[in-house]
Amino acid sequence: MNYSMHLLLTLAVTSATASRRREDAEPALPDVVAAAVRRLLEQAEAFRRQPVSPARTQQFEQELQEQVRELARQVVQWTYNHLEPTDVQALSKHVRFEAGLYTRLNRKTPQQAWTLFGPVRLWRVGYRPTDKTSEPALFPLTLGLGLVQGASPALAGQAAQLLSEAGMTQQRVLACLRRAHGVGWGVKKLRQVTAALAPALAEQRHEAQVERLLALLQQAALNRGPHKPVLSVGRDGITLGVRCKGGSIFEVATTGTVSVLDRRGRRLGTVYLAYTPEPGQGQMSRALTRLLRAVLERWQGPLPRLCYVTDAGDNETTYYEKVLRRWRHPRTGAPLEWIRVVDYYHASERLWAMAEQLFGKGRRAVAWVRKMQKWLKKPGGVNRVLHSAAAFRDQYALGGQRRTAFGQAYRYLRDRMQYLRYAEYRRQGIPLGSGVTEAGCKTVFTQRLKLSGMRWQRTGAQLILNLRVLQLSGVWDAAYARVLASVEEAKVWGQQTAAENAAEIAA
Repeated sequence: MNYSMHLLLTLAVTSATASRRREDAEPALPDVVAAAVRRLLEQAEAFRRQPVSPARTQQFEQELQEQVRELARQVVQWTYNHLEPTDVQALSKHVRFEAGLYTRLNRKTPQQAWTLFGPVRLWRVGYRPTDKTSEPALFPLTLGLGLVQGASPALAGQAAQLLSEAGMTQQRVLACLRRAHGVGWGVKKLRQVTAALAPALAEQRHEAQVERLLALLQQAALNRGPHKPVLSVGRDGITLGVRCKGGSIFEVATTGTVSVLDRRGRRLGTVYLAYTPEPGQGQMSRALTRLLRAVLERWQGPLPRLCYVTDAGDNETTYYEKVLRRWRHPRTGAPLEWIRVVDYYHASERLWAMAEQLFGKGRRAVAWVRKMQKWLKKPGGVNRVLHSAAAFRDQYALGGQRRTAFGQAYRYLRDRMQYLRYAEYRRQGIPLGSGVTEAGCKTVFTQRLKLSGMRWQRTGAQLILNLRVLQLSGVWDAAYARVLASVEEAKVWGQQTAAENAAEIAA
């Protein structure tokens, strides 16, 4: 054996021995816990010996919180570092991961990891690709723990959820993580963690939302009331500042909602979709169609009443005409009857527009609008409204711009009379307005993406939207559980014989 080979072997043995000595010298877990408990008891006794005051009470609880978190951090660190045996040679020589074969290194190496209780020093055994490729080393313990860019699943999920909350910015999220978890990340690390986690969560959104809607339909079917359960669909647009070359522009993003109403017309829950601006809003149409198709295909009970409640915008109308109106049941092939509702509040805006041209902005205009709003909710109400408006138009002989503005509002109601049957909708337990969707635009976009001075790249905005709709739909935990369950682990070769292992290596 030459000198260089002897030196390398000596260094490897020395490193392994030092690693074993480090672990052997580490206190046992009961000793770690006992020492921490003694410190807690000493703090409690010290507090009792001093006069009580609000300031000391605050200090006492804050110190206890820090001590408890430090204890939890030490327990986590000790536990994770004792998942693999101290003797590296006791581990399997090979592991298989994603159809690749990896060979064990002969020592443990450290990694800084972040948990809910702060940073920990993680010692783990690595495996190199057996075929000497440029692939990075594999660490089965890291995979098994589910670390995301070095963050534990609990902390990574917490960070991503914080980033999706209303009023949050990156700096506020980092401050929250530092204060609550002792994690001193920067913007780069936060982006790495969320960028790694968000696509996996987005993949699970569809299935989690389908299960949520099926559960709501089941709840609605069991409730008592005079109506059939209702599956109500809506979509609407909202302007969003988007960065582009030379500055930024405002374009129309879109929000979609699917709600379940029970037999008394009460909304039991809503799931949300949201997409950044694009011509024709194709992503929204595809995602909404896929969601509805899956729900109807898997729902085994009596078909709920299906309604589509929106304003009369181009994209909203096109989706009804080209998709919903032509749709058949995905399982039975029977035609589906979608009840189209033009939002009552948008119809009311046309009443105000006509009143202003007829009467100006005085009390008479207000009185006429209030009366017409009541008429709209009665059988045949839109006909009565149009007759009243036409009579006043002829009486006052409107002309010029006033007649043009009046005509636009008048035609809006006249051309959509079949979708303004509000008395019938009320009898069926169908919502008259798209308030859920309009509120969705505010909660999804305005409260998070339209804070003061915000401008977005499309990819960054969509990442936040993918997280935010999970939270608002009430499916975050379900989606995240599916993400964690789908993580592939490295297969250790302890389940095969040595002859089988040798045969696979030779092949």
